[in-house]
Amino acid sequence: MKNLISLIALIFLTTSAFAQTQWKADPFHSSLNFNISHSGISIVNGKFLDYAGNLTTDGEALNNADFDFTVQVKSINTNVEDRDNHLRSPDFFEVEKYPEMTFKSTRILATGRPDSYLLYGKLTIKNVTKDVIFDVHYGGTAKSDQGEKLGMKAKTTIDRFDYNIDFDPTAAGVGKDVSIVVHLQFAKQKV
Repeated sequence: MKNLISLIALIFLTTSAFAQTQWKADPFHSSLNFNISHSGISIVNGKFLDYAGNLTTDGEALNNADFDFTVQVKSINTNVEDRDNHLRSPDFFEVEKYPEMTFKSTRILATGRPDSYLLYGKLTIKNVTKDVIFDVHYGGTAKSDQGEKLGMKAKTTIDRFDYNIDFDPTAAGVGKDVSIVVHLQFAKQKV
């Protein structure tokens, strides 16, 4: 009887391990965007161009999904070279000292609305780690000749002062709240 129970437990654990699906962010169909107010009268948009993202799911659903992202901060792009260089400087991101920002999920919860989730995790910028919550809209999956893809949109707002990005401490010129909107398409990885 003990052997039968051990065998059933082993089969269950093996099946659970194989049920996980690995995905990688597809940079050709994804974008990591942000915007922040300028002088209280307009918005500056930007994005990061160099990043790697991994997603692990149980099958195709986002329930129990695990996200892990690394962004190369020097890849910041606001379409103005002088501003991008200033953002890379010690006034803002200090990319020579802190070249990467990371996000690691801690849990994901369905909200009860169709295809809507709350993604909890740890965002690290300039060696400061804070809890953040992203609102996620799950776009679903699609199959093509290039393989299976999974899509979603995630958004949140952070306070840049929480991460020691404290240029213009009155926030009169550069706002303190940064809106982050991420459009992601993941490619299913072959086992």
